[in-house]
Amino acid sequence: MAREAAGGAAGLLLAAQAQLAARRLSAAEELYNRFIALCAGPASAARDLATAFNDRGQIKYLRVEFAAAMEDYTAAIAYQPGFEVPYYNRGLVLYRLGCFDEAMKDFRRVLELNPQFEDAALSLKQAILDKEEKQKRGY
Repeated sequence: MAREAAGGAAGLLLAAQAQLAARRLSAAEELYNRFIALCAGPASAARDLATAFNDRGQIKYLRVEFAAAMEDYTAAIAYQPGFEVPYYNRGLVLYRLGCFDEAMKDFRRVLELNPQFEDAALSLKQAILDKEEKQKRGY
């Protein structure tokens, strides 16, 4: 019985990822919701849950639901603190909101976890430049 549930969960995750890749956001979100509900518990696979939360956060980001996206990225980090992608994604939202210090903190964490993450390095540099520009303008 537990094996069937695990197989069903894996199938849900794969189906959700396929829907997200096809940009069928509502279908993907529903599948991620089902996966998270099925797996959220002490015996769950932390990496898969982190992936599901991160990916569901992407759906919310694409809908410009930034607060909800950040909640999912933060949940992904809670399940898998060594997973650099949700830190990067949360950093992007923070950057877009003009929260440069918090964004830089997330980008630096990404680079601690994965020094080869080029987009994080570029985003960190841009956040530093934009913060300096904001300070020069006095706001």
